[in-house]
Amino acid sequence: MRTGSEPRTARSALRARLWLSVWGEVWTVSGTVAFALSGHPGWALLCGVLWLVVTTDLIMIVRHLRQGPHYQPGRDVPPYEPPRGPW
Repeated sequence: MRTGSEPRTARSALRARLWLSVWGEVWTVSGTVAFALSGHPGWALLCGVLWLVVTTDLIMIVRHLRQGPHYQPGRDVPPYEPPRGPW
């Protein structure tokens, strides 16, 4: 819910999350391959599961970036009907 105290120039950290997810992709892929080749199937499976989580996050980030900026009402538009009551 909008409270009116947000900065007017607020930006999302999606680009930072994108690059952190790419970094995570590199490490989880290399970790999965390295553990699989060295004969540690448990660690390879753990890195593979983490790879799946990072890939899902990366897909969601790219989806949000492609959606573009969303409309944000100005300060003169109330986010909800003002409460009416004795207080």
